[in-house]
Amino acid sequence: MVFKNLPIEFDVYGRAFLRDEEAKDPFNYVSDARIQRAFNHELMLEKLSGNPGVRTFEIDPVTRTGGRFALSTVIDFDHRRTLDAHVECGQFARQSGAYEVILKDRKPSDAIHISSRVCGSSSGAHAIASAMAVEMAAGAAPPPLAIIARNLGACGEMIEECVNHLFALAGPDYSEGAVSRTSLSLWAKAQKTPAAGVNVHGLETIADLMRGMNPMSGHLYLEALQMARLGREIATLVFGKLPHPVTVVPGGMGVEATREMFNQVLGRINALLDYSKKLTSVWDDLVDFFYDAEPRYRRVGELPANLISLGLWDDPESYDANYANCNEWGSRRMSAPGVIVNGEVRTDRLSDINIGIEEFVDHSYYRQWAPGEVPVDPLSGPVSPWHPWNKETLPEPSPRDWKGRYSWNAAPRWDREALETGPLARLWISAVCGAGDCEFIQSSGGAGRGALEISLPKGRRPAARLRWLVPERPNALERNRARAYQVAYATMVAYADLLKAFDYMRRGALTMSVRFLHPERKISVGFWECGRGMAPHHLIIDKHRIANYQIITPSEWMGSPRDALNLPGVYEAAMMNSPLLEECVRPEDFTGVDILRVARSFDP
Repeated sequence: MVFKNLPIEFDVYGRAFLRDEEAKDPFNYVSDARIQRAFNHELMLEKLSGNPGVRTFEIDPVTRTGGRFALSTVIDFDHRRTLDAHVECGQFARQSGAYEVILKDRKPSDAIHISSRVCGSSSGAHAIASAMAVEMAAGAAPPPLAIIARNLGACGEMIEECVNHLFALAGPDYSEGAVSRTSLSLWAKAQKTPAAGVNVHGLETIADLMRGMNPMSGHLYLEALQMARLGREIATLVFGKLPHPVTVVPGGMGVEATREMFNQVLGRINALLDYSKKLTSVWDDLVDFFYDAEPRYRRVGELPANLISLGLWDDPESYDANYANCNEWGSRRMSAPGVIVNGEVRTDRLSDINIGIEEFVDHSYYRQWAPGEVPVDPLSGPVSPWHPWNKETLPEPSPRDWKGRYSWNAAPRWDREALETGPLARLWISAVCGAGDCEFIQSSGGAGRGALEISLPKGRRPAARLRWLVPERPNALERNRARAYQVAYATMVAYADLLKAFDYMRRGALTMSVRFLHPERKISVGFWECGRGMAPHHLIIDKHRIANYQIITPSEWMGSPRDALNLPGVYEAAMMNSPLLEECVRPEDFTGVDILRVARSFDP
């Protein structure tokens, strides 16, 4: 079974069709039983609102995030639990909707440089996704060396994002300054607990790790700034500048393939190979300590295993920019595409992922659009009236109302489920579904817990073989651990691609782009991801101009408001599932550190 909630089935050849082709409104959702579940939750909150320990806790804005976020929670202070949560994204100008409006009626090739402004830290990923959408419409497949160059730039940008998150954004919540202030008993244990990875990172106790993560002064924090810079330098060498690349074009890359450029990338990758060994050891020790000291930390930010990834890092010999072949070249990606719902793999095909996407605006600052004109994808698979190809961006500002409209994010869903994306989803899906060929990374899926093994060659540190195990369930700490392993994964992908690049150069295959023409009319999609998660770009061209352009950012996938069924987004659901383990006696001393750990674990 691929779809449970959408009225789509598949024949024996894997072709999608409507379950009831005679139905007048096959995608109607009014009979969904989960609507009643959401209503019952609202009734429960009303009954508990009179309890003296139940109160509202709000943070506006949430700091150390990539965008402007506000959150409002209902907490039961007496029982130390979060009952409800809402997340607002509060600026239209910084959201994808603004760029969707700007792009209408422009030349398709303009989309690359405009859409990359959606997010500074992942502008390279958005530029690549946009280029893929345009080249799919134009039928312009990039040469192999250009695909490798894109992969290298994406690796550098992802490394920078993940390292920055682990020490500058989420990391301070686990530093000496935060832990010693909000949990004295945890800090006391940290000072007495030896660090298992002392031979790798050189720090004797967990308290030493926490001191190293103190913002602006800790040695791990300061070292991370330099390592993140190496990632930015790799991306800059390939993309021309960062943020907002200038070398990504439809059909290739506007940079000359030289041995000097690839050698400069290799020098930085060699330094990151050694750092990856230390980074994973630091976060393994930190996460395991929190679990041992207080097992309830496994429940902080805990969610069912509902995960989605488009995959990334294309095989240079397989990618042909053709939607008809997207399942074939998608399966060859070095990070696998796939969807997991309640721990079960639903699909690993890009076309299935695409037709299952819908966006709802019932609780967003947008008007509902008229029915679209795209009933099927290029493979004749049915798509919903709420699919991005059928969506029209119609801003409608209004006062914030937590029970009504309260966010500039739309509510993207797959099979009408809120799914988590990002490093944890990528590693999990690659471990279970199996990623494309990379001699340094092996996956072991199957009936048991999946795992990834990453072989890091010898540098200044000895060679190491890292093993990432699929966790029992996603939670805040496992999201951070996954980001540490994502750095090692991306580093070895870059290392493998550099070997391919030198081989192509020896053979004289130096072409970096092909010519393209804007088609008169076409629908297409760019399947790509950034460090935070998946970022598809959907495009409709009519009369050689952009008729519709839709971007779904990772912050929309997970930081969405309630959807049409009144079900929460991923951030909201994760906070609603969290215990409050902070040690404080009076409500006025409550800082909400556990709620913030959950929110920042997604790198919003």
